[in-house]
Formats: sequence, structure tokens, C-alpha cells
Amino acid sequence: MQVSPATLKAWIGDGDELAILDAREEGEFGRSHLFWAIPCPLSQKELRAPNLVPRKATRIVCTDGGEGYAATLAHWLTGQGYSDVHVLEGGAPGWKAAGHVLFSGVNVPSKAFGEWAEHHYGTESLDPPELKALMDSGKPMVILDSRPLDEYRRMSIPGAISVPGGELVYRIGEFAPDADTTIVINCAGRTRSIMGAESLRRAGVPNRIVALRNGTMGWELAGFTCDRGKTRSYTPGTPPGAALALERAGNFARETGVKTIDAAGLAALRADASRTTYCLDVRAPAEYQAGHLPGFRHAPGGQLVQATDQWVAVRRARIVLTDLGDGARARMSAAWLRLLGGWEVFVLEGAAAPLETGPEPAPAVPPAPTISVAELAARPGAHVIDLARSIDFRDGHIPGAEWGVRTRLSAPPAGVPLVVVTAPREALAHLAAADLAALTSAPVRVLEGGTAAWAAAGHRLEADRQVPADAACIDFYLRPYDRNTGIEEAMREYLSWEIDLVHEVERDGDAGFGRL
Repeated sequence: MQVSPATLKAWIGDGDELAILDAREEGEFGRSHLFWAIPCPLSQKELRAPNLVPRKATRIVCTDGGEGYAATLAHWLTGQGYSDVHVLEGGAPGWKAAGHVLFSGVNVPSKAFGEWAEHHYGTESLDPPELKALMDSGKPMVILDSRPLDEYRRMSIPGAISVPGGELVYRIGEFAPDADTTIVINCAGRTRSIMGAESLRRAGVPNRIVALRNGTMGWELAGFTCDRGKTRSYTPGTPPGAALALERAGNFARETGVKTIDAAGLAALRADASRTTYCLDVRAPAEYQAGHLPGFRHAPGGQLVQATDQWVAVRRARIVLTDLGDGARARMSAAWLRLLGGWEVFVLEGAAAPLETGPEPAPAVPPAPTISVAELAARPGAHVIDLARSIDFRDGHIPGAEWGVRTRLSAPPAGVPLVVVTAPREALAHLAAADLAALTSAPVRVLEGGTAAWAAAGHRLEADRQVPADAACIDFYLRPYDRNTGIEEAMREYLSWEIDLVHEVERDGDAGFGRL
């Protein structure tokens, strides 16, 4: 069933649950999309849709760039038992033609929220030259990088320590035990710098706390050099000052209307078929894998606030957070989610269910025949198709492998003796293998363990930053420093875009930040 832009605009504000799913690949989505649209690319629909929209009676509107992908996604969702699925007439172009605002970029609601938070709370920030002068002054200070460790490794401010945003309030006692230490928070651009600094400020940390304006990009644009490959981070385990962190986080959570819930209350929410309930564990990856509650997905707290659309697609849903500890980290993330969106947010307390270990369970998909690394190494002439993210393929792939997106694959070359599919998530490789079997008469196999297993066995990887070319990276919205040309110009454009988001959001009118 098609819906007009006017109808969808009314639905966004009517207070009922709604998910807007964009069927394009992330790079395509990032060029122009609705504010509350969530990327659910056709190539990964089986893997993403069940987590993004767990309740099949949820009202869903599918959209695209006018190519027809939305209708394909809607048809598939209906076939999976979703009962209230619609397609936006004309997709994003139709939305714009109706006089509504479109946004470029990814994680737009979260990034716009960061700009709102800076304006609303008056977050203090300093420019790179000011930070350099502070570093040279010898005054007590610490620079904390609020991104995940993999991003920190790529580029970091000299001397900075990786403390992802969801850990900052919990672990600040390790790095600034006295109030005389100036705390500088940075990320690659703006959002996580602002949110990290403001988290400490909202929690009542008494130090001078500042965000590095424009992050590592601003640092390099100012003529300074970033470090590469650093691994400095916090000490795992319960930190000094954990009790004080809980008190501080609890105050912020109460101010924003975060609720607490016990195991019985959680069971009641899960049994309520009239509402959507997301269950998320906000701890670090190693902690999650060491033991987590059944049914809780992994969503590290800082990233959950920075990129909420990776986990939560349904507006007005319920969100239950846990950190399986005293609740300080869960409370900080919950408070920001309350301010960011129209969600009802809970912190789980006292859960004692048996824990599961390891990563999140992979979704069940029809299995395809597999091949081991040793068998592939002994089969010269095999045609390897790699479904990794384009930027990860650039960093390393099996020699001779072809990069591709599952739903955009062409038939393998005629006469190849064997087609092998590799992907970071084997479920995606199995889905693609079934697709490819219809395009070739050659046998199709899934590589056991993927490219990671190939490298672990000591086999060589190829790397080429030029392949795929920037224009071909439809699966990933390239950050300025991922590009091969025009990097400085892209950095400046990106930072200007972030700063202007607050004005575009006001023009759009659908955000509602800070409304409790």
C-alpha cells in the first residue's frame, strides 16, 4: 500500500509506533534521505530487518531514491509476516517535491542531537591551536578519545587515550582523580566530542571539561599531525570511583525520566505484543562476549547514542538497557536516549538469569556448501567474491578477489571452475551463495571463517586503497579521510555540514530533541 508524503508526515507526529526503512545501500542512502529513515539495504534485509523491527505488527513505511527498491523490500517484509507495511510515494524525491527536508550523511538524528546538545547546554570547546598550547603549557590535563578502539587506531591526537563515550563517566576516576586536571574529549569530528564532554558535565564532574572542536579532522586541518596505530586505553574491570560514577549517572537519569525495571518487569514488557521492546547491553565488546543476558543485543553505550539507527528503528518504542553491573553506564546512555528520541527507556536492575557467552547469535539462513581455507588454497583458478565493506576490502582481501554487494552481483566469468563467497558475517555469504547459484553453472561455495580465517592461516592478503574506487563504494558512506582525493575539502564540507544540521533539523520540525 502506498502512502503520500503528507500522510507520512502526519504519522511521524501522531505518537504511535513507526519505522521508516530505506532500502538502498548505505552509501546511496547517505546522499539524500528522510530525517528518521533507517538504512535497511536489500542486500542485508534478512540480517537487519528482524533486529531493527522485532515486532511484526509495527507500522512500517519503506522508502528509497525512486528506484523501486522500497517496493521490493515491502514485498519481502510482507512475505515474512509483517502486517502493516507501506511504500512512500516517490521515495525521497517525492518527499522533497512535497516541500519537506532531505538530509545527507548517516546517523543524522544522533549527529544533529549532538549539535543540539552543544547549543542547549553551552558545551565548552577549544580549537586545535588552543589544545596544542595547553599541551605545551605543562598544566595537568588529559585527552580522552571517545571513539571505539578501531577508529582510535586509525588516527588519534598525540597523547590521547581511547575511552569510548559510554565508558567516560564510569572510568573518569582513572584519568582525572582530582579536580585540577583539565579534561579534553575528542573524536574524529564533532558529535562524540560534544557528547563525551557533555556526559561528564551532566554527571557533575567538577573539572574543566572541553570538547576538541572538529576532532582529529580539525587537528590535521590546522596543520598538526595525528598518531596512527596507537592502542592506549583504559584498564579493564571495575574502575576507581565506580560508586561515585553511579551516583552521578543516577542523578542525570532521574532528571530525564529514565525508569528502572526488574526481571519480572522485563518479562512483562516482552510479553506485551502491542508494543516494541528493544533489549540492549551497553558494555564493551569483550565484556559482552564474556557473558550477557539472553536476548540482549550488543550496543556499546557511546556508539548507541552516536549511531542509534544501527539498533533502533521504531519510534515510540521501549528500550531496556543493561550493563550487568551497578548500572552507571546504562543510566548515562538511557538518559541521552530519553533526550534524543521519543522512546520510553528503562534500566534493568537485579537480573540473574543464566548468561550466554560469545557474540550475538547469527540469524538462521539456509546453508550453502562450504570450502575450507586449505581447500581454497589448493584450488587455483577459483573465482572469489568478497562481500566485506568496501573500505575493509581496500585494507585487505584474498589475492584476485572481486568486491561486490550481494544484490548487485553479476554472473561470474564463464568457464571458472569454482565460485567462492567470503563475508565478515557468514550468514551473508550463505545468502549470496544461493543468489549466485542461479547465475552460474559453476559450483558455489562459502569460505569457512571468511577472509579472517585465510589471513589467520598465514596466507597473503592484497591491499589497494584505490579498489573499489570512491564512486563505487555504494555500500558505505565514505568519511572524508576514507576518500582517495579531495580529503581536506571533504573534511571542511563535513564539519560545516555537522554545524548546519541544527538549522536543517529546525526547518524539518520532526526531531523533538529534549522533549520529555
